[in-house]
Amino acid sequence: MVRLVLIGIMLVLLTGCGGGYIPNKQLVRKAIALQIEQTQDKLTQKLDLHFRGFEIDRLSISKQESLTIQNLPSYRVRGTYDLTLKLPKRELTQSHKPFDLYLQIQQQGKTWRLLLPDNSSSEAWRSYLLK
Repeated sequence: MVRLVLIGIMLVLLTGCGGGYIPNKQLVRKAIALQIEQTQDKLTQKLDLHFRGFEIDRLSISKQESLTIQNLPSYRVRGTYDLTLKLPKRELTQSHKPFDLYLQIQQQGKTWRLLLPDNSSSEAWRSYLLK
């Protein structure tokens, strides 16, 4: 009986220690927003489009898998979200847009980065700080 109680206490403590190192919806939303902002910047330059902003709604994470990239703990996070683009004369909404992100926590455990595969090499990644 005492053994079961001790095991239960250890499980609670271990779960509490690791909770800060798993990507949450707020972090995923920031990563998606960063990708959208980069795409908007490219479209603005090439097509002379002017966006008034965007909204990310109904974010749903369907799968998180832990892995190691460049010797640091990372996660591949997949799911869907609804996107509303605010154009000069109207709004455009796209529902159930899929996402597939690679997120990496840095060595000190204080910051996260969005990782994008670098097309020039199969093992290289481009990294962006998520603020």
